Parts: sequence; C-alpha cells; structure tokens
Amino acid sequence: MFYFLLPVVIFCIFMSLRTLFIPNTVKGKLVSVDNFLYLGSVYLTVIIGFGLIYLLFELIGISILIEVNPQNRNNIFETSFYFSAMTLFSVGNGDVIPHGIGRIITVTEALIGYTLPAAFVAKVMFERDK
Repeated sequence: MFYFLLPVVIFCIFMSLRTLFIPNTVKGKLVSVDNFLYLGSVYLTVIIGFGLIYLLFELIGISILIEVNPQNRNNIFETSFYFSAMTLFSVGNGDVIPHGIGRIITVTEALIGYTLPAAFVAKVMFERDK
C-alpha cells in the first residue's frame, strides 16, 4: 500500500505546484479573493501532501520524525501535519526533528515553502502584463 500511496501523494503535490506555471489560472487582478483562495489551496495541498509523506513513512515503521519532549507524545497524524506546516512556513520550533531520509524530505518541503510566494507574485505580475 505504501508504494502505491507515496507516488500518488507526490503526484498531487507536483500537480498543485504545476498550476503556478500554467497560463490563465490566476485572474489579472493584483489583489482578489480568487488569488487568495488559489494561493491558500496550493499551500494546503503541499502541507497535506508532505504530512501524508511523513505519515506514510511512520506507518510502515520507518521513523523519520522525533519529538524532543517524549512526555508530550502526540499521535503520529498530528505530529506529521504539524511538522509539515512548521516546515513549509519556515517556523521550525524545534520540537519535532527529522532524521534519516526525513531530512531530505524536509529540505525539499522547505525549498518549496521559500519559492511559493516568489513564484506566486511573479505569476500575478506576468498575468497582469497580458
């Protein structure tokens, strides 16, 4: 099941990010509810997608996230999605630490988190000129 779900989740993340580079997906207005909802949906897709990746690894027994305070052990669902959001928004509280292959996944998510706002602004500006 893991080998089926992991490619599906990665595909969904890729397709969500791909929409930033497809013409005519964002209206020509600089500030609008449509643009806000569009950006929010891309962020939500990436958070859920990477949260599912962390969760899938945990469910098959490959521990890639370590909670610093073992007394506050939350369930793996909460920890996976919390860590995904903290990484994407570059907050990084340090209460959950990736290790092993989780470091590579985390770096990938952080890079996406850094480039999403710039790509969105560039897309809106290009669409405005058309």
